[in-house]
This record gives sequence, structure tokens and C-alpha cells, in this order.
Amino acid sequence: MFDKVARRYDITNTVLSFGQDKLWRRATQRALALEPGDVVLDLAAGTAVSTVELARSGAHCIAADFSLGMLKAGAARDVPKVAADALHLPFASESFDAATISFGLRNVNDVDQALGELRRVLKPGGRLAICEFSTPTFTPFRVVYMEYLMKALPAVARAVASNPDAYVYLAESIREWPDQPELAAKLENAGLRRVRWRNLTGGIAALHCAVR
Repeated sequence: MFDKVARRYDITNTVLSFGQDKLWRRATQRALALEPGDVVLDLAAGTAVSTVELARSGAHCIAADFSLGMLKAGAARDVPKVAADALHLPFASESFDAATISFGLRNVNDVDQALGELRRVLKPGGRLAICEFSTPTFTPFRVVYMEYLMKALPAVARAVASNPDAYVYLAESIREWPDQPELAAKLENAGLRRVRWRNLTGGIAALHCAVR
């Protein structure tokens, strides 16, 4: 499915999020407090647009994704790229100073196993940032957002996406995703420390941070 949406993935995301995707990437980069010399894993990196944002810090950033089509669509972006399964990461334990996964965790078959793998590849004290769609906290806004998600988003996707059916899945997966406290509990259960989150764009997305 992601191979089929790769060609217009970046522009579709920008249109569907009303440009908020760029702000969310910057927030994730700032949350990791990267420094030159850090080695960073950008998991579910897609076309590596997020990896480029992270690399502006001077850190050595690696884009990893399960979809070869997505990695090929981002071939022009000058960052290392690795085909990788989030449930069986092809990296040694304690390899990374920091790791992030943005809008990809809800797509894995086993969230708990993926979190365990992220913890495994982080060095002791390594930082993790997860940017993911979440639940708006203001009830009237939440109602409007859910209406957009289930009705308007698929219609907009038909106009701009290379595979509109994938965005029906997108809407359904967001609706089924755990809210902010539930995801925080999963991070703690995975053995991560100092778990915290902050809402982005009223809770449309949430940025969860933790430390190994």
C-alpha cells in the first residue's frame, strides 16, 4: 500500500494536514535535542523528508522504512537509507543516541514489539520521540476533526493522492489509535523512562518523548 502512495506521498500529506506536517517535523527535531556527532534512527522515514530535517542538526541520521517504494521515492535526498522491519530492526543493540518514528507506529503489526525494538537499539540514556496522530482534547474541535477525518479526508485524497484508497485506511487507523495516556502507558511498559507528551495542533497529533 505504501509503495503505491509513494509517488505523491509528501505533497498529499502537506495538503491533507493543511501544512501542519512541516511544523510537526520541526517539533520532533527540537524534542530530540540533537547534537553534531549523534547517531539517530528515523524509523518509518518514508521518503526521508523527516530524516533531512533531523540531519540539519549536524547529527548522523539514518532513514529506515519497510517500504522500498517509499525509500526509492526519496532517493534524491542525501541521507543513508535502510530497508527495515520495525519488529526486527537490523541494527545492533545500543547503536543509537536517539530514535524517532513519526506517523508510522500505528502501522506496525505489534506496537509493543516495535517499542521494545526501539528501546533495544537505543544507548542507555538515549532519547526517543514518537510523533503520531492522536485525540483532540477540546470536545467541539474533536467532533469537527472526526467529521473531517471520516468524510472530507478521503474526498480530498481522491483529488491529490496516487492511491486514494490508502487514505481510507489512514482515517480508520487514526480513529482506532490509542489516545495520549494509553500510548504513554505502552512506552512505560516497554521499559522506557521519563515518559511525557505534548499535544500538537490541539491534539490532532501528539509528541511523546522518553529515555531509555
